[in-house]
Amino acid sequence: MDLFHIWLTYALIAVSVVGYAAERWPIEAVAAASLSAFLLLFSLFPYTDASGHAVTTADLLSGFANPALITVLALLIVGQGLFATDAMSRPAAWMARVGGNAEAGAIAIVLISAAVLSAFLNNTPVVVIFIPIVTMLATQRGISPNHVFMPLSFLSILGGVTTLIGSSTNLLVAGVAARSGITLGFFDITVPGLAIAVVGAVYVIKVMPRILTPREAKDGRVVDPGGKQFLGEIDITEEHAFLGLTARSGLFPGLSDLTPRMIIRNEQAILPPFDDIALSVGDRLIVTATRRAFSRALSRGNLKVKTLDPTGGEKAGRDNKIGPDMVMAEAVVAPGSRYAGRTMQFSGLRTQFGITLFGLQRKSRMARAAFSEIRLEPGDTLLLCGREANISSLRGNHDLLLLEYSAQPIPQSAKALLATLIFVTIVSISALGILPIEVLSVCGAVAMVATGCLTIGEAARSIDRSILMLVGASIAAATALERTGGAHLIAESALDALGNAPPIVLLSGLFLVIAIATNFLSNNATAVLFTPIALDMARRLGVSPEPWLACVIFGANASFATPIGYQTNLLVMGPGRYRFIDFIKAGVPLVLLVWLTFTIVAPWYYGL
Repeated sequence: MDLFHIWLTYALIAVSVVGYAAERWPIEAVAAASLSAFLLLFSLFPYTDASGHAVTTADLLSGFANPALITVLALLIVGQGLFATDAMSRPAAWMARVGGNAEAGAIAIVLISAAVLSAFLNNTPVVVIFIPIVTMLATQRGISPNHVFMPLSFLSILGGVTTLIGSSTNLLVAGVAARSGITLGFFDITVPGLAIAVVGAVYVIKVMPRILTPREAKDGRVVDPGGKQFLGEIDITEEHAFLGLTARSGLFPGLSDLTPRMIIRNEQAILPPFDDIALSVGDRLIVTATRRAFSRALSRGNLKVKTLDPTGGEKAGRDNKIGPDMVMAEAVVAPGSRYAGRTMQFSGLRTQFGITLFGLQRKSRMARAAFSEIRLEPGDTLLLCGREANISSLRGNHDLLLLEYSAQPIPQSAKALLATLIFVTIVSISALGILPIEVLSVCGAVAMVATGCLTIGEAARSIDRSILMLVGASIAAATALERTGGAHLIAESALDALGNAPPIVLLSGLFLVIAIATNFLSNNATAVLFTPIALDMARRLGVSPEPWLACVIFGANASFATPIGYQTNLLVMGPGRYRFIDFIKAGVPLVLLVWLTFTIVAPWYYGL
């Protein structure tokens, strides 16, 4: 055993963790520095392990080809395809109705459902199923993303420890034990697993949201939940979905989240309350709504985008099909803008930029007039829609200040069924064990782009480079730790330190060592490393191996303190906009809580 390489590996891992937690540098920069340090260490000071194999740069860089990383990145693309097509809006709406009016109600139902499902399915597909539903619910209710995604990952892990098939780690421990002639049953870990899951769930749902503070977007702005109201206009044509809608009690029930303010019929204004009025051909319906409502109306065909053909040719003025590159964005009319004083109808935006003006938000007052006749004023916020390239042409414009962070694709509702089919196919085939999840996730990502549910640009943007670098650097560190014998040295030293303590103390100490190791090694590697150690301890003490195997299962699954601890943590890191320190702050208390729960429950259940 080469102590030089072991202690340098320990030092580099410690420095990396401090760098991640300090947040003074981007996570990908710290990861790149960590990876560089390991490459230099084993290049300048070559190391050969006990089996005679040298630790090469290929071994250290293998993380970038790791199936778990490829799976996570591909599933991020699949999830973006579901979100871009609005495929989860109906499941999210159903969950919202079941959860009632309270914000926490629907979210709690979703999270608990994920935990229950994780007891019978692998954690990763479960989290993939629920990420788009949670995204939609959080967006609809204005809930901060970092209050929901980490709880989703943690509860799926907690649900997975209640049965033998709940996690690949459980099955791996059972497989190693089977080679020693010990058989674990399907529900052998259920009782202590339920105790751990229930205690952990109370912490995750009740306490964790208070620890995690709302995360700002990368440009420093807190993400807008979409509550701003814009004034817009809808032309009722012969084939319009709103044709024939009749007002009841002064409102039009079929308009959903669009609020009517005025109807212009034959140049005459009809003001609310609307009594027994039916919308007819030629009516112009003036409404107020959020940008999300306008976006949904566009995707469903209730609003029409009209742009001029770039060549000025025969397509000029025709309705433009909502494609995956169609985006909606906001822009502010600047002081001294040449557009100030122009009416909406003659603003020239469609002619000059090929974009359509759909909405207006005015801070001082909301005008009650025909949309096309309202004159623009400095400070007005405009809701614009057009091709991504056309919206981008507003960059640098001094008359209209484009709010680039506001640009979002229009949901491809026409592709929702197709995106759902791709998603269900991935989950079903994975659950049946016909093909590996990494194969299915890559094929699903390709299918999302090939079928037009996503553009190549959207797919590329859904990949989080911080996850890419973090996994690559972490696997390099784990490789160094395993190959140099550093992981085995930690395990032996910790157990030797416990000496001749009572069995429950040894069991509790072993759990804590495993829980620490699993947050830096992979959970499967931790299980493989510690299962033989646990069986050897049980044999030396002359006791049943069952509690020791359960200790390995629960400890190896206690991967809450770092994003690299478990694949589902990486899955939610991007959508939740988490940093490394978030997992430390919220995850370490959960690790300690799980450890204490096991220490209390194990003596009672196993008769120690």
